[in-house]
Amino acid sequence: MVRLTPVFNEFRVTAMPLYTHEERLRRDASPWTLVQGVLAPIQFLVFVVSAVLVIRFLITGEGFGVATASVLIKTLVLYTIMVTGCIWEHDVFGRYLFAPAFFWEDFVSMFVLALHTAYVGALAFGSLHARYQMYVALLAYSAYLLNATQFLVKLRRARLEGDAAGTQNTAADGEALFI
Repeated sequence: MVRLTPVFNEFRVTAMPLYTHEERLRRDASPWTLVQGVLAPIQFLVFVVSAVLVIRFLITGEGFGVATASVLIKTLVLYTIMVTGCIWEHDVFGRYLFAPAFFWEDFVSMFVLALHTAYVGALAFGSLHARYQMYVALLAYSAYLLNATQFLVKLRRARLEGDAAGTQNTAADGEALFI
């Protein structure tokens, strides 16, 4: 959200604060804030390992089983962080998804979930050759990287706002960080 602020016969576009004072207090009090702060780096680590295994398979043709297992683990962690992130969002903003402060992050998260789910579906139904399954995984991972970047930008913004307000920030200022 943006606000037009008059400044000496000009108008400047300024961003609305990410959190109200009450939302910041709810965020800091929510146990899901810590859960998100722990799950986000775990998910990123799983992503890096899995991406390496998927790319190794695509280059060498070896290791399909381990690459597949890694994508399934990444998908499980993704679903876990998404569900706990929805609970966090409800604790802080009173809605499970698409709170105005995180609308676009949640929007892109839906594509990330859809692509990971498409991979699982292709694997379960055998509808794609192994190589194409891994291409779907890489597409899902590309969407994940975009989404993770969104959350890192939001985390930085929340920290800057917290510093400006003189308040303490937590590890999960940017919601689920790496949904």
